[in-house]
Amino acid sequence: MKISILKLQDEIKNLTEPRRIAYGNIRHKLEDIIIIGLLAIICGGEDFSDMETFGKEREDFLRNFLELPNGIPDSDTFRRVFERINPQELSVCLKNWIGAERAERSVIAVDGKTIRGSSNMKHNAYHVVSAFVAENQITLGEITTAEKSNEITAVPALLDLIDVEGAIVTADAMSCQSAIVKKIMEKKADFTITLKGNQHELYEDAIDSFASFEDETDYFYTSEKDHGRIEKREYFLLKNLTWLTSKKKWNGVKAFGMEVSTVTKNDKTSRNIRYFITSLSDVNEFAYSVRKHWSIENQLHWSLDVIYGEDRAKNRKDNSPLNMNVLRKTALSLVKEAQYGRLSKKKMMFKAALNPDVLLNIIFGYKK
Repeated sequence: MKISILKLQDEIKNLTEPRRIAYGNIRHKLEDIIIIGLLAIICGGEDFSDMETFGKEREDFLRNFLELPNGIPDSDTFRRVFERINPQELSVCLKNWIGAERAERSVIAVDGKTIRGSSNMKHNAYHVVSAFVAENQITLGEITTAEKSNEITAVPALLDLIDVEGAIVTADAMSCQSAIVKKIMEKKADFTITLKGNQHELYEDAIDSFASFEDETDYFYTSEKDHGRIEKREYFLLKNLTWLTSKKKWNGVKAFGMEVSTVTKNDKTSRNIRYFITSLSDVNEFAYSVRKHWSIENQLHWSLDVIYGEDRAKNRKDNSPLNMNVLRKTALSLVKEAQYGRLSKKKMMFKAALNPDVLLNIIFGYKK
């Protein structure tokens, strides 16, 4: 335990101290504030009052590895600190401490989420673009934009912050930009990106090509049946793009991909078709990357809203919404890694709130 806590404390020392330490009126150590805040979030805490309550209820437990020279900070202290900490520094600090590794050929899903409750008179709601590893559900990095439309410039900047070499980067249609494709290739990664009408010419080319060269496509399908719902997903990959007039602009695109989803429930059938550009040449790998992209919605964004109620959170001032977002994502990664049997994340967090030994297992789950 001491080794891991010491490592986290050392990482926290790399943060820019947000308080005016020259005045000498600092009663609580920065590492104590951040560690208590993270542990409170792991146990289901939602705000700064919860951090104070958790600290007071678990003070004896916390004194096993924290100094707490003046006891537990109050909620205002937590609030002031998390309003001022640089969220990018906090994110790097916690990721360095966790030290989680991804498989080289993992799927890294890139997508944005607006923290709807974070707006105030000074700024609009923050929009956070995250890079999420689908296989082990860790967030490699995030970058904040003023609004969703700024994702186009944010994604290349985010890719510059993280290591994606050897991975498959997936993204929605907003990221279907030649500059983003170029950046992914520069980072020595592959990509699968949704293609829609925002790239009208390329989109029409994809539709026409599958109609004209249907016999030249590679094919793969999956079928699932659950609670009376039957879902069949068919994947097609067209690699012959020698005719594509815009191929030079879209350097790195090796194929058009298509997914046809057919869902039957209560004797009603619906069908949906989606198109993609990709640097992949194996239809099985293409199908895998398409399916795994949804993890950022289902495992990250959904969890932030349903488990932590992020959209209804009241943290609005300065950096507090962004730092809380970083803490929540770190907590989700730790809880996922240390799962007990088939317990859900929410049940795991409740168990950690009741049992300090479970909490210890969660925060050191990556260290086993």
